Amino acid sequence: MFSGIVEEMATVVAVRKYQENIDFTLRCSFVDELKIDQSVAHNGVCLTVVDIADGAYTVTAMKETLDRTNLGLLKQGDKVNVERSMMMNGRLDGHIVQGHVDETATCVAMEDADGSTYFTFQYKADKEMARRGYFTVDKGSVTVNGVSLTVVGPTDNTFQVAIIPYTRQNTNFCDIRVGTVVNLEFDILGKYIARLQHFE
Repeated sequence: MFSGIVEEMATVVAVRKYQENIDFTLRCSFVDELKIDQSVAHNGVCLTVVDIADGAYTVTAMKETLDRTNLGLLKQGDKVNVERSMMMNGRLDGHIVQGHVDETATCVAMEDADGSTYFTFQYKADKEMARRGYFTVDKGSVTVNGVSLTVVGPTDNTFQVAIIPYTRQNTNFCDIRVGTVVNLEFDILGKYIARLQHFE
């Protein structure tokens, strides 16, 4: 489990495709603290550390993950938001994030907000998925590239988030432009409520 509070940006140092999988090798400040089999969220995707060598670590993404997320677009030199799993004695500063990305969205607009920035994201409208809790609500939580954020002005297939300068400087929101594809994880509480209503 994660909180959506990004620790830092890791740098992709190698991408190796084999069969339907891709190995990503990354470098960040806490590599020496990692262990094999440890879970780390990458742009909001929970992946398992499979190798640690030469000041870098490697994770593997399988086809299902690559089809559902933006990880398949990564290339050497890209910055990835990373967060280690929550410690049970820690504070939940963001919201409950599973690291199970639901789908991707595309940035369709950016607007200055007197120092901060409003980003508008558009995702595929699907009524069946919405009935299962895959949607956003005003002032609700959403995870974008692993960042826990508050929803503003949602529609059936778009929403906005307001990004303060600190978040933009310390996550890969610094690289997001109109047309950028991001990972979304909708709020797990909304999914459970929608599922319960299905049985009423």
